[in-house]
Amino acid sequence: MALHFTTEKRLDDGVLEREFTLGQIPGILWTPACAPAPLILLGHPPLGLHKMYPRLVARARACSAAGFATATIELPGSGDRPRWPAAEQVRADLRRAMEAGKPVSDEIIDALILPLVDKAVPEWQAALDALLSLPEIGGPVGYSGGVISIGTRLAVVEPRISAAVLFAGSFVPRAMFEEARQVTVPLHVLLQWDDEGNDRQAALDLFDAFGSKEKTLHANMGGHTGVPQSAGDEAGRFLARHLK
Repeated sequence: MALHFTTEKRLDDGVLEREFTLGQIPGILWTPACAPAPLILLGHPPLGLHKMYPRLVARARACSAAGFATATIELPGSGDRPRWPAAEQVRADLRRAMEAGKPVSDEIIDALILPLVDKAVPEWQAALDALLSLPEIGGPVGYSGGVISIGTRLAVVEPRISAAVLFAGSFVPRAMFEEARQVTVPLHVLLQWDDEGNDRQAALDLFDAFGSKEKTLHANMGGHTGVPQSAGDEAGRFLARHLK
C-alpha cells in the first residue's frame, strides 16, 4: 500500500505533524528536527484517532523531545473507517454484560479481540513498511501502548520491533497466552492496579507468560486513565535504552 501525506503542520515545539493515508487507512506521523530518527509505533484503543488525538499528540511530543519519530494508524472499524457491524454487536454484548454486573465470557472476549488483532496487525506491518522507506525515519523500531493483544501479536510476528511498552488495560483472549510465550523482545508492561475494565489477574498471568528474558511490570494504584506521569517517563527511558 502506498503512503500519501494529506496535511502538514509544525507544532509549537518544532515537531512536524503530518496526516497520511495508507491505502484507505488514516494515520499520523510526528517527526523531530533531528533525522533520521528511530521510530515508535503508538498504539491506542479502538475509539478513533480524533477522540484519542490529545493523548496521542502528548505522547508524540514527549517522544520527539527524546529524539524519536512516532506514528499511529486508525484501527479497523474505528473513526472514519467503514463500520464493522460484527464488532459493534460484540461491543454491545460487552456493555450489556458489564452493566448487568455479569462476568465477561470468554466467547465475548474472543469475538471482541481476536478479529481485531487479525485485521490490525497486518495493517501495522504495512504501515511500518511504508514509514521505514522515508528518509527521515530510521531504525530501530519500538511499539508502545494500545490493545495489549495487538502489541503481543506484533512482538511475535514483526522482527523489526526491538522493544515494546504494553498497556495492561484490555481484555485478553486465552489464545494470546500461548502467543505471549513466543515474545522475546524486551518488554515494559504498565498496569493500573484498580483498572475498572481490566481483569488484574489475567494481566498478571499474561505478564508471567511472556517469554522475554527482560521484562518489567510497572504497577500503579488507580483506574484506567490514572497512569501517573512518572510511569510514562519510566516507559520512555526504557524505550530510549533499547532504541538508541
